[in-house]
Order: sequence, then C-alpha cells, then structure tokens
Amino acid sequence: MKNNTKLGAALAIVGILTGLLVLFIMASIYQINIDAKIAGERPDEAVTVRIVFALLGWLGVAAGALWVVVLYGFLKRERWAWFWGLVAATVQILAGFFPIIPPSSVGLPAPTMWIFLIASVLWFGMLVIGGVSWKIIALAFVSGLAYVLTFIDGVGAISRTQTEAEGFISSMYAMSQMVNWWGAAAWAVFIFALIKAKPWALPVGIFAAAMSMFGGFPVGVTDVIVKGRFSMFLAAPILSSGLLIYLLLPPTRKMLAAWNDSN
Repeated sequence: MKNNTKLGAALAIVGILTGLLVLFIMASIYQINIDAKIAGERPDEAVTVRIVFALLGWLGVAAGALWVVVLYGFLKRERWAWFWGLVAATVQILAGFFPIIPPSSVGLPAPTMWIFLIASVLWFGMLVIGGVSWKIIALAFVSGLAYVLTFIDGVGAISRTQTEAEGFISSMYAMSQMVNWWGAAAWAVFIFALIKAKPWALPVGIFAAAMSMFGGFPVGVTDVIVKGRFSMFLAAPILSSGLLIYLLLPPTRKMLAAWNDSN
C-alpha cells in the first residue's frame, strides 16, 4: 500500500467529490438549521450556526480544491502528494463533524456525517500510502480528537457569550473563544509536523496542549459553576492535559526521536 500512487489518485478523486459534497450539503442544511434554532427559542445557537456552518463550508470546499492539487501530484508520482492529501482530509474531517451536532439536537437529519466518515477514510488512506508508523498514526489520531474538541470549545463559546448576563462570565467566554480556535489550529500543525517527522513537532504539541488547556479549563470550570453539572467544555482540556503528559514522557520523546531519525 505504501507509495501506491494509483490508490492515491483514486482517493484524491473521492476527496474532490467530497469537497463538492460539502458545498451542496452545507447549502442545503444552512438556513433550515438557523430557522430550527430560532423556532426552538435559541437565537444564540442560530447565530452560532450562521457563523460556523459558513466557515466550515468555506474550509471544506477549499480542501476539495486542494485535493485537485493532490490528484495532480499522484498522477505525476510526486512524493509530496500524500501529505497534502492528509492536510485536505484533516480539514474535511472538521467540516463534517461539527455540523452533525446542531441538527441532531433538534431532531433534524445530519447528512454531514457522510463527509466526516469519508474524510476519515481518506485521512487513514493517506497515512498508509505515506508509510507512516502505526505508533505515530495512533498519536496523530488522539491528537486529532483534541483538535476537533478544542475547535468545538471555541464554537460553544460563541453561543455562551450571547446567553450569559453581561459581566465577568460572558466576558470569560468571549476571551476564550479564539484561544480555543488557535489551539485547534496548533493541534493540526502538530499533527502535520509529527507525520512529516519534523524535529519541532514536540514543542508545537506542547503549545497546542497548553492552548487547549488555557482556552478550555477557564470556561469549563465557569460552566460547572453556572450550570452545576459537568461541562463538555472540559473534554478538550482534559484530553489535552493527558496528551501533554504523554508527550513529556521519556519513552514518547524516544519514539519521536526514532521516527525523526528514520525519516
């Protein structure tokens, strides 16, 4: 399977079609979800859908265009093709995952599940074609969970900023919003650096974990105090804390050093 350019080209075509699928699915569910949130007396979530669905639609379609470049690379047997396919799939995973949540909460269909599933297959396919170690794939996968959850923390902050009374609590959500999105971006960069065996991957991973913790714990704890129950805002920083500890362990550093040396 390693360096299989025919398989890579076939997957790239699927990635291109997935980009078009993002465009049509997101356009078809966009206004419906906004209207459903307003009808359910959640105008804050309607605003969140209006912002985030559009953003993810742009990213998912752009990833589809990147797959065109990847297809060219595989047809020309370029060594960089699988890596940029991985980048495109990583973006499409995010574009497909979050839009599952809002419609599911109001009993509407969530067709972006298919985008998420297809992009996940493409993601693993690119790693197999690239000949990436399974230990590295496992670390990248868990880091990918942190990437998605940290992004969702930033999404949730958009809604909570609108619903909480003006003051310290609403301001806390506002201050954390972009910290979480930057943290998600940092996790994505870590995954790419890890896969490419860059020596600076470890510092980026530490930074990504810290960003997720700094963005997630304050709003998570605030949410627990306000709501009186466990907050899903805490999922990302807790996972990131575990990853931070794992990255700092000597066996992990040894594994990363060996992976870097092998490449």
